[in-house]
Amino acid sequence: MLEIKDLTVHYETADGVVEAVNNVSLNLEKGQVLGLVGETGAGKTTIALSIMNLLPKPPAHIIQGQVLLDGEDVLTKNKHELRKIRGKKISMVFQDPMTALNPVQSVGAQIAEVIRLHDKSLSSALVEQRAVQMLETVGIPGTRYNDFPHQFSGGMKQRVVIAIALACEPEMIIADEPTTALDVTIQAQVLELMKKLQKDFGTAMLLITHDFGVVADICNQCAVIYAGEIVESGTVAHIFDNPTHPYTIGLFNSLPSLDKDVKRLKPIGGMVADPTDLPAYCSFYDRCDVRTDACRKENPLLKELEPGHFVKCIHTAVQGEDEDHGID
Repeated sequence: MLEIKDLTVHYETADGVVEAVNNVSLNLEKGQVLGLVGETGAGKTTIALSIMNLLPKPPAHIIQGQVLLDGEDVLTKNKHELRKIRGKKISMVFQDPMTALNPVQSVGAQIAEVIRLHDKSLSSALVEQRAVQMLETVGIPGTRYNDFPHQFSGGMKQRVVIAIALACEPEMIIADEPTTALDVTIQAQVLELMKKLQKDFGTAMLLITHDFGVVADICNQCAVIYAGEIVESGTVAHIFDNPTHPYTIGLFNSLPSLDKDVKRLKPIGGMVADPTDLPAYCSFYDRCDVRTDACRKENPLLKELEPGHFVKCIHTAVQGEDEDHGID
């Protein structure tokens, strides 16, 4: 469904070149859900905008790479071709529902606009009927078709954004931290809704988040990103049962536990690597608890520890290797 090959994206700013995404490769199968996990500034949203070909140019520059959607490179499409793809083949649920909607259009009209753009053969009555159905699909009464965004709560606005994204039954959805701006109880409702709709529509989903709990609940696959690089990827079982990269281990260690009585959480020390001055060696070196002098000699490549489980660290042993460099 989606194949990203060696994607590298830089932002050229007055303060220097920001190396936001570096040689990222990802695959997403039809009907699967891939969770992309990482800290703020790791490059998650840049990857999402690259897939949609929505990066602001300038300052963004795609240095290299391909984004293949059903085998076709999205990055080579012109504006007319992209209009046919966005909304119909691939849609995006943006991070902040408060700013994702047009404040001077009714929510129904905004859903209808997507349907009308991609199916010009439908009459106005049928377009409106389908828009009402989409509102009801996400749990909003159809009678609120003519209401405006300011008349809805944050959670309801996010439901409208999801309805717009699913209006033309796309093959894939990108959800960029869809619950960040919502309170905890509404987060749970929206996530449960997305989980149900993803299964009902059979839609592939790239879910961008910093919450491993969300990944465990919704995703089949998981990729951990740090300083614009994928440092570990695999199935959810791989990542949760056998976290291997020191950064992934650090993220799990910093989570509160329900079955352990501890006074303090264990945070990852140090600061995130500066994207305007990334080292030529492992970008996690300065924060790593198991670093050695060998880590400064090169930037390690992703290697496959077991089928489907990839890790970017020299202190790991591939199955079948004689020497054991496992991390305790």
